[in-house]
Amino acid sequence: MFAYLPPATRGLLSANVAIFLLQYLTHNDYTDLFALEPLGPSFHLWQLVTYAFLHEGLAHIFFNMFALYMFGGPLEQYWGSRRFLLFYFVCVLAAGVTQLTTTHLAGLDEETIGASGGIFGLLLAFAFYFPRQRLMVLFLPIAVPAWLFVTGYALLELTLGVTGSESGVAHFAHLGGMLGGILVILYWRMQGRARRRPW
Repeated sequence: MFAYLPPATRGLLSANVAIFLLQYLTHNDYTDLFALEPLGPSFHLWQLVTYAFLHEGLAHIFFNMFALYMFGGPLEQYWGSRRFLLFYFVCVLAAGVTQLTTTHLAGLDEETIGASGGIFGLLLAFAFYFPRQRLMVLFLPIAVPAWLFVTGYALLELTLGVTGSESGVAHFAHLGGMLGGILVILYWRMQGRARRRPW
């Protein structure tokens, strides 16, 4: 099944799993260098990308990679590999910038790791392009349309982020990934309209 995934999705999955294994083998010795640190002396620009390849534990990487497998493949087939990778990394960057901004404003001193910002961007895109595709939700006995699932998930992330009721989770990074995805999709749509405009 893995072999039938499009190449970019397969590459991202492989890279994340390989780096997770490296984290385990090195006892996270290099995590501080590549995790997204708050603005300050420990922050480096490359962390805006590298943080998305680090994970905290098995559950963290499993759910992120499962979502990448479920939603990345269809989107890459729809867009092509180049556009898919561009979209994914813009979402990763948008999530990182959002997280840096919110932690700075809140005066928090905590690092961020995980592919969730990119994953939430993919969720947003899947709901946009395949809104009626039905998805099974663990805590519901029925499948729900993608647009409803993602809208509900976004509202939940916003609520948890504003109230701070679930600490240790970068809710605003998730929302930042979605925001990056919205901006890319709108930009592509405007480009398409400009090309179709008669002169």
